Amino acid sequence: MTTVSIIGSGNMGSAIGAIVAAGGNTVEFVGRDTSDAITGEIVVLAVPHPSLAEIVAKRGAELAGRIVVDITNPLDFETFDSLVAPADGSKAGELALALPESRVLKAFNTNFAATLAAKTIGSEPTTVLIAGDDAAAKDALADVIRAGGVAAVDAGSLARARELEAVGFLQLTLAVQEKIGWTGGVALVA
Repeated sequence: MTTVSIIGSGNMGSAIGAIVAAGGNTVEFVGRDTSDAITGEIVVLAVPHPSLAEIVAKRGAELAGRIVVDITNPLDFETFDSLVAPADGSKAGELALALPESRVLKAFNTNFAATLAAKTIGSEPTTVLIAGDDAAAKDALADVIRAGGVAAVDAGSLARARELEAVGFLQLTLAVQEKIGWTGGVALVA
């Protein structure tokens, strides 16, 4: 059994927590503004991307040795028309540099909370794409996701987080423009 700590209890944090619990694993919600201890081997950062720097500053030492999952989509929240990540990198890559003793993964950012909860996108199963440089960390997260009834696919190294952030951005902008619903999105079909 794996313990997953989730910082953030909004729609995404709640949906991810439900998947963790459905798989028989333990979920722990930790508030951003609390001093509650993190006990999970896997820590999901279910917060808006501007909160990452504060979490690193406040909890960086506590995240050492843990699998840290960045689910953020680094949008420019003022214009909603671009990413704030460097063109040749990603916010997940920046997070990995800020947390050198953690095993940072990018996952869940190409999913909406509703598709995680339903475990489907239309008639297709919901799939969580996972990018990271640590194969064992990716396997551990994938095991938790699959146990909860959702598909997981290794999307490659952490360098692929750049593409995942771009897909997440595109999907969000389409939903905001009502070109797709919040129950829709990108599905993988093998």
